[in-house]
Amino acid sequence: MTTEHHPTPADTATSGLKRELKVADAAAFSVGLIGPVGVMALLGAGAAGILGRGATWAFVFALVAVSLVAYGFVKLSRHIAHTGSVYATVGLTLGARAGFVAGWALFFAYVTIGAGSGIEISLFVTQLLNDVGIAVQPDWIWITIVALAVVVLLGRREVHVITRSLLYAELIGAVLVTILNVVVLVRLGVGAAPAGRHLSWEFLELPSGTDVSLIAGAAVFGFLAFAGFEGAATLGEETSNPKRDIPKALKIAIVVVGAFYLLSIVAQSLGYGTSAAGVKQFAGSAAPYGDLARTYVGSWLADLLTLAAVVSLFAIFLGTLSGASRVLFALSRDTGIARPIAKLSRQGSPVNALSVVAVVVVLVVIGERLTGAAVLDATYWALTVGTIALLVAYVLATVGAVRFLFFSHRTDTPKWQIVVPVLALALVLYTIYKNAVGLEAPYSWFPYIVAAWLLIGLAITFRRGLVGRVGAALAASTGDGREAPPAVVDGTARRQAHTPQPDEDVVR
Repeated sequence: MTTEHHPTPADTATSGLKRELKVADAAAFSVGLIGPVGVMALLGAGAAGILGRGATWAFVFALVAVSLVAYGFVKLSRHIAHTGSVYATVGLTLGARAGFVAGWALFFAYVTIGAGSGIEISLFVTQLLNDVGIAVQPDWIWITIVALAVVVLLGRREVHVITRSLLYAELIGAVLVTILNVVVLVRLGVGAAPAGRHLSWEFLELPSGTDVSLIAGAAVFGFLAFAGFEGAATLGEETSNPKRDIPKALKIAIVVVGAFYLLSIVAQSLGYGTSAAGVKQFAGSAAPYGDLARTYVGSWLADLLTLAAVVSLFAIFLGTLSGASRVLFALSRDTGIARPIAKLSRQGSPVNALSVVAVVVVLVVIGERLTGAAVLDATYWALTVGTIALLVAYVLATVGAVRFLFFSHRTDTPKWQIVVPVLALALVLYTIYKNAVGLEAPYSWFPYIVAAWLLIGLAITFRRGLVGRVGAALAASTGDGREAPPAVVDGTARRQAHTPQPDEDVVR
């Protein structure tokens, strides 16, 4: 049963979302949304398919780029605390229209990445059933729908239940994967690895003819691996001290997950071997954890790791849908469009927004199933579309950070630091370009899908009075009851914007 409370733009500071989370909860949400265990169950092989034995470079490139992007998020989250994440940060720095489009992009990214993770669950569930002797091959769409139902039930719980569930799910899997990584590297180091494999620096060698553009093309897997690091920012209105804790949570998530990824990709690359045959086996594997566990430890660990991958993917599914529901909640609340979406449960969760998100995920999944796509293709398609949309949101957030930190005269940020977000912008734009040009279908279609979605969002912003309402809502609150940076309206900063009437034309 839900309450009848519909938060309004004017009362965003007390919208009903419970302010009860600490830095550990916020960091757990980001880590769970990233889902490093589930990510490395598949994406390392994808990078190996492009960079061969040098797959590690895709993650190094992405770690550097994401760290640069995170600079803007960390800096802005010290000034802005809002459940809309990039919607609010972009809206307060570049203007209400740009903010809405950024939130629209982030919502789409979370939904499609969530859908891809849900589809990937079916891949590992089927594998686990086969490994334990249950020869069942259910259609992947039904496993995905069941997983979605479980996620929706969990997503209706209080937010601290969600964050703790994400943390525990990842901790169990991370411990198992770390054990495997250490065993693989130790056996390689002492000369006890199969097929004469040994510890070496060959994982840093790139195939002949590889250039920066190819690394950037492979980096989409690395960016996808970090997708969701900004998730803690969506808890800006549910964290006790968001302007202190959210920046810490973002940094913790990147450092912890980055270290885990580098250890895992090195262990996977060397564990399979750096020969042409080893690279081919790695790139073609649908279950790198299982393969390495059987080879270096035993089948029992392979089964546990497959189960851990399923649990981690559930965590990603739960995290992305929870994040998407909060972004949608903020967009609905502040625009006044589809106000029932901004309804909260007794526990303070945006349950109606979550229901809408679930419906959109179902539509994405059905759409992919109607194409006849195999489970692995369907997974990669959804994840790639989501990553492109996420990178667009990162671009807007980074531009907003540059404007606010270095040109608003409201911070004392050293001017030389502008090089950090500018480099981030260059790397992200180049990665988008390399994943939008020269690819074969269906991957060549994905940028157009994202562009079409963004155009729809942009068109919505021309609805009568919408930009004014968003500007007023953002100017009124940053979610912690403290003074916000001035909203950008008509290209100028204003402390408080006039709240227009429904029939007032304030398109700017």
